[in-house]
Amino acid sequence: MNQGPQPVFSQNTTLQTSKKMEVLLAHPVFKAFMCGSLSGTCSTLLFQPLDLIKTRLQILQNSVHSGSKHVGMITVLINVVRTEKILGLWKGVSPSFVRCIPGVGIYFSTYFSLKQHFFSEKAPTALELICLGAGARTVAATFMLPVTLVKTRFESGKYCYSSVFGALRSIYQLEGPRSLFTGLTATLLRDAPFSGIYVMFYTQTKRMFPAEVLSSSYTPLLNFSCGVFAGVLASVLTQPADVIKTQVQVSPGKFRQTGEVVSFIFQTSGLAGFFRGVVPRSLRRTLMAAMAWTVYEQLMTKMGLKS
Repeated sequence: MNQGPQPVFSQNTTLQTSKKMEVLLAHPVFKAFMCGSLSGTCSTLLFQPLDLIKTRLQILQNSVHSGSKHVGMITVLINVVRTEKILGLWKGVSPSFVRCIPGVGIYFSTYFSLKQHFFSEKAPTALELICLGAGARTVAATFMLPVTLVKTRFESGKYCYSSVFGALRSIYQLEGPRSLFTGLTATLLRDAPFSGIYVMFYTQTKRMFPAEVLSSSYTPLLNFSCGVFAGVLASVLTQPADVIKTQVQVSPGKFRQTGEVVSFIFQTSGLAGFFRGVVPRSLRRTLMAAMAWTVYEQLMTKMGLKS
C-alpha cells in the first residue's frame, strides 16, 4: 500500500545529519585520531608480551618475593610460557586494546590540534616540542587511566578479572570511584616526560637530515630509526616513574603517598630497583612508539595532511 511522500522535515533532518557526518569524517583532527588509533592497534598487538614481562619483573622487587637473587626477562618469559602457555604472554592485551586504540588516537589528535593551533606558521623549538608532546600525553593518559590500571593488574597475574568492564565495575564497587585513578601522579610523571622527550628527540633528529631524504622512498625507515633513537633515551629517563606506577596500581591501599613507594623500592632493592624491567620496557616503548609514529606519519601524508 502506498504510504505517500515522506515528510519534508524528516528528509531534511536525514540530509543534515548526513552532511554533519561527512564534515566530521573529513575533519583533519578526526583523520589524525583514526591514523593514531590504527597505528596503536598494530603496535599494541605486536609488543604486548614485552609489556607483560616488564610488569612481572617490576612486581618481583627482591629475592624474598621472587625466590631468586637473579631474575631476568628470559626467566620470566620461560616461566610465563611454562605456567600460562604461549598465549599467556598476551594476557592484558584486551585492556591494552581498549586503552591504546582510543588512547593513541586521542594522543595524536590532541598533538595535531595543539601543533596546528600554536605552531601553524613556525616550527616549534626543542622546549616547545617537549611541552607539545607532554601536553598531548597528559590529556590521553588522564582520560585512559582507569583502563591502564586494569591493564597493569591483568599483567601482574595477581588479579582474576573476567573482562575489562567487569574489572572496572569491580574496582568501582569494592575500592571506590577514586580508585579508578590510582597511580595518576606516577603515570603522568612517567608518560608526560616520556612523550615530551620522545617528540623533542624524534623531531630534532629528523631535522638533521636534508629535505630530499625526508621526502624519498626511505622516509618510513628514517622515521622508524629516529623513533628508535628517541625511544631509548626517553624510556631510560622515565623508567623509575614506571616502576613506581606499577607498585601503586598492583598494591592498592599499601601505599598512601608516592614517597612511601619510593622508600619501599629503595629499601628492598636499592637504586637498581628503580630500573627493574628497563630492558623489556625500553624495547616495547621504543619499538611501539617508533612504529606508531611511522604509521601515523605515513597515513597522514597519504591523506594530504602535515603531521
